Amino acid sequence: MGLDDDARDYHREEPPGKIEISTTKPTNTQRDLSLAYSPGVAAPCRDIDADPSRGYEYTAKGNLVGVVSNGSAVLGLGDIGAQASKPVMEGKGVLFKRFADIDVFDIELDLDDPDELVTAVRAMEPTFGGINLEDIKAPECFEVEDRLREAMDVPVFHDDQHGTAIITGAALLNAVDVAGKSLDELDVVFSGAGASAIATARFYTSLGVPEENIVMCDSSGVIGTDREGLNEYKSQFASDIGADTLEGAMVDADVFVGLSVGGIVSRDMVASMADNPIVFAMANPDPEIGYEDAKAARDDTVITATGRSDYPNQVNNVLGFPFIFRGALDVRATEINEDMKRAAAEALAELARQDVPDAVVKAYGDQPLQYGPDYVIPKPLDPRVLFEVAPAVAEAAMDAGCARTEVDLQAYEERLEARLGKSREMMRVVLNKAKSDPKRVALAEGGDEKMIRAAYQMQEQGIAEPVLVGDPDEIAETAAEFGLEFDPEIVHPANGEWDHYADHLYELRQRKGITKREAHDMIRGNSNAFASVMVERGDADAMLTGLTHHYPSALRPPLEIIGTAPDANYAAGVYMLTFKNRVIFAADTTVNLDPDSGVLAEITRHTGELARRFNVEPRAAMLSYSNFGSVENADTRKIREAVSELHADDAVDFPVDGEMQADTAVVEEILTGTYEFSQLDEPANVLVFPNLESGNIGYKLLQRLGGAEAIGPMLVGMDKPVHVLQRGDEVKDIVNLAGVAVVDAQG
Repeated sequence: MGLDDDARDYHREEPPGKIEISTTKPTNTQRDLSLAYSPGVAAPCRDIDADPSRGYEYTAKGNLVGVVSNGSAVLGLGDIGAQASKPVMEGKGVLFKRFADIDVFDIELDLDDPDELVTAVRAMEPTFGGINLEDIKAPECFEVEDRLREAMDVPVFHDDQHGTAIITGAALLNAVDVAGKSLDELDVVFSGAGASAIATARFYTSLGVPEENIVMCDSSGVIGTDREGLNEYKSQFASDIGADTLEGAMVDADVFVGLSVGGIVSRDMVASMADNPIVFAMANPDPEIGYEDAKAARDDTVITATGRSDYPNQVNNVLGFPFIFRGALDVRATEINEDMKRAAAEALAELARQDVPDAVVKAYGDQPLQYGPDYVIPKPLDPRVLFEVAPAVAEAAMDAGCARTEVDLQAYEERLEARLGKSREMMRVVLNKAKSDPKRVALAEGGDEKMIRAAYQMQEQGIAEPVLVGDPDEIAETAAEFGLEFDPEIVHPANGEWDHYADHLYELRQRKGITKREAHDMIRGNSNAFASVMVERGDADAMLTGLTHHYPSALRPPLEIIGTAPDANYAAGVYMLTFKNRVIFAADTTVNLDPDSGVLAEITRHTGELARRFNVEPRAAMLSYSNFGSVENADTRKIREAVSELHADDAVDFPVDGEMQADTAVVEEILTGTYEFSQLDEPANVLVFPNLESGNIGYKLLQRLGGAEAIGPMLVGMDKPVHVLQRGDEVKDIVNLAGVAVVDAQG
């Protein structure tokens, strides 16, 4: 079955299409319905009638974009009409929602006359917070957008024009930097003179490319000043260069921008360009010149971008429109102006210069992604685009005076993080606490590239003061390889300066079977032991390990050297599981094989304390396969004894109950409807499993089948902050656990 047949099946599978309407408020009772519709809806209607701006307060307008098309210029398909364009417009809505959490109504209008199109779209202003024009042919698209921008008080954005302009503009900013060129000296040749080409040329002048340095070619060749019948849009870029063909125009050009048809540029034409040329060949699916051919055309650096995902530097409009609208909507902008577009391009360019998250690298087949000729634009699946572009656009709108509401940019970035999931919102609480008083965190596996990249981020974000345990030369080499310009603190256990650590370890463990010789060998050769002594002595405030070790072997040194807290006899591993509107702390998932009642009680106390570090008030359920005495045996008695111990402990100031089944703990109707005597008046957010087997199985099922995001394991009960990573954890996991460790140390 080919791609076309797969796509047909994809679209017609029940329910047909790609989008649906869902409710955002309760509709379960008669009262809910009376609030949602008659008679309750009358009150907000009256308020909006008195003050139309309250439409943003009472309705979805502020997060709703109209994707409008007449289907007259659908990419790759041409003039297929309004009805046939609907799958494309629904797809656009999917991208808005997936990347920026923006809701969309797609509007397909069977109108060819620009006057009628403008009239129809303008009449929809009360519905939408913004209008995305799509797949409208040139030159009508210029007129339609200009007139709607003038007439409407919400942002109007024709993505076919400006999307490509902004993304290639970002690529141009970085390509110029990599190639050692200057914007104000670039000679740029365009192949194509449609909507996207003209908008891109205009945008390049906004970035600093002189208009007189731009040559535009269409199917008839170079658009010269002596050509008759030019429309006002093409005439802006008419030139007199002494060449009539695209081939002649490309001689000594610095930049080629292809927005035309595939296969029209040869290797010889690229070879004729200036040193270190920039080639943006964006015809789809076949570029004006293939990526390999462009690279092979000459011996110096050819910075090449295409519209294809199977080559480096993909120019994809999804890097722009979702995030530009996000920023514009969130400040209730009246337009998307040149300053906002330029801010988006600059933010994208800056993001490409940063270290790339592991999740993004994995999503693209583990290919290296590092700023340079083959990486001048971020990847579309990079979640950081939202946090970089939307705030930049919002700030530009506020600075330009077209924002109707102001936002605090730091708080705004945190709101954006929450849109991508509850886990980001919860981690932001901890990371903000960490930034208020950063602590020294020893990274036991300091020579690992993930640890080095994490250390860079900790230092860059002000989360912690990382101390890398490892060989300074190897660490410096790895940092340079990844383009990380920072000067972290490094301690090298093998350099012979740490005899006092060995003596300290010997004092601690001489009656636990450790000889003095063994203590010296451990300090020099076991980075976990070294980091544990470092923390135990107070030379570091916390430590992370486990990235390259099995969990038990990574945990053993800190348990033996640092030990548990004065009020704890056991450590335990806790995962925070975040769902769309719920957070669960699951314990113990990594350490205690078959805890007795006293250990279960201790785990519950410490997990409740951990929840409060995330600003969550704990409600703990002790889980079993029975409910409140319905089964009588040693297993259920153990749990009831733990509950009794917790109820008798005056230091436990949060509700705890059990034994109870898992659905009783988390389903309000079961908990309060059947077991109204329970001390939990709301579903539990701390789940304590009866043994390691059930805990490990439970959290993994919630993660894999329940769609939870898992953060952890976070180690509780230690005397000093220690967290043991899982092998294969990503850089963001290391940074998150460092934040938790810092907050532990602050306490």
